[in-house]
Amino acid sequence: MKKYLVTFALITFIAACGGNAGNEKKGENTSASTGDITENPDYKAGLDLISKSDCLTCHKISEKLVGPPYQDVANKYAGSDTAVAHLAKKIIEGGQGVWGQTPMVGHPALSQADAEQMVKYILLLKTQ
Repeated sequence: MKKYLVTFALITFIAACGGNAGNEKKGENTSASTGDITENPDYKAGLDLISKSDCLTCHKISEKLVGPPYQDVANKYAGSDTAVAHLAKKIIEGGQGVWGQTPMVGHPALSQADAEQMVKYILLLKTQ
């Protein structure tokens, strides 16, 4: 009888402590639950593209350089359903007037998909 009681207690303990492993959906990104945006695939892909471009000549993450900090852009466009397409178009075509009179040079050689991936990265930098 003691053997059955110990076995039952052990099974109950294992079930109570190891419950999260089976609850995750296949392919689900768990970085949102941990708060670590650097594990987000959009973060990694966007950062890679930005690192290979000339974007960091004018932009920093949290400080104004020539253009606005990425965090300010993310805060301004947070929650907008059209932000990705709108900002990707701005990256490709360039623009002026939203953040001051200094124009942003267009990047017409950049594909729409790559520009959108860069925007997804920027939007993840939201601080508010």
